[in-house]
Amino acid sequence: MSITGTGAVIPVHGPIALARPLLEALVGPEVPASERPARVLVVDDASPEPVDPADLPEGVELLRRATNGGFGAAVNTGLRALADGAAHDDSPHDDAPPIPHALVLNSDLQIPPGLCARLVEDAAPFSPAIVGCRLLGADGSSEHAARRFPTIGHQSVEWLVPLASQRHRDVLHRAVGHDLEADRASGMVPVDWVVGALLLLPLREVLELGGFDEGYFMYTEEVDLQMRTRRAGIPSLLDADLAVHHAGGGSARAEARRRRWLVGARMRYARRHGHVHALRAAMTAATGANLVWNSGRRLAGRDVHPLAAAHEELSLIHCAGRGLPR
Repeated sequence: MSITGTGAVIPVHGPIALARPLLEALVGPEVPASERPARVLVVDDASPEPVDPADLPEGVELLRRATNGGFGAAVNTGLRALADGAAHDDSPHDDAPPIPHALVLNSDLQIPPGLCARLVEDAAPFSPAIVGCRLLGADGSSEHAARRFPTIGHQSVEWLVPLASQRHRDVLHRAVGHDLEADRASGMVPVDWVVGALLLLPLREVLELGGFDEGYFMYTEEVDLQMRTRRAGIPSLLDADLAVHHAGGGSARAEARRRRWLVGARMRYARRHGHVHALRAAMTAATGANLVWNSGRRLAGRDVHPLAAAHEELSLIHCAGRGLPR
């Protein structure tokens, strides 16, 4: 597998400035030709102020979506363009060799030199597979790119406010589905799923399965995809020897909106792959525990509003994802 046989898709919604360092790391003048993807596509997911092609580095193609469909829809637009051999009508690539693999990258990533070429090289013996790498936050701490398929237990524990201050502990990481063994390993490690900030995808196989489910606006779409690819015999792997820095939060600046997207996505996943009514019941019970905990904190003089917090949580559990504004 060669990096020159790999396309890159970077979805954006908003100013392109955030993605400039990533684009320069992919196609900048200091990047050797042998380490550049065959094509690099920026997919403008109906940004309020459209991305100007003049603001993109040379060698980067621009696709514009008429409507904001969310992360999965934007990625699918790029994947189909790679498979079809054209980014837009006036830029045909019909004479180019087919692109068997696609790198999907969040626009806020910081990648070291040579990372993409090394990822492609490491993944070659396992192809077709979905491959990711370590994700590091701004402070250098792990964002736990390797995870277990979500369960009702994982999501209920994560919902419990009394445990929030203990989430640095290994037992809590495992309780919410973080695969610590993979995160602390080396080499290529089989995992349930890898976080979608950076993914190497087998292009044909993913599109044959329908690509990302566009019913997810934001969050959990990569989990759904990797559940489907796993059932089709395509594994997910963590390249534990490689790491990128992930700024995070660029697509959901408002916390309330982020929570609606996240809970709505998890309910959709539960409807498709689990038991949504059981999940709602478990999270509702966790909200009851949060109410008791917050009531005690208020009696202790803390500035909390237990009933308002419980009302917000119940609204998310029972309404998120139903007619949610984009």
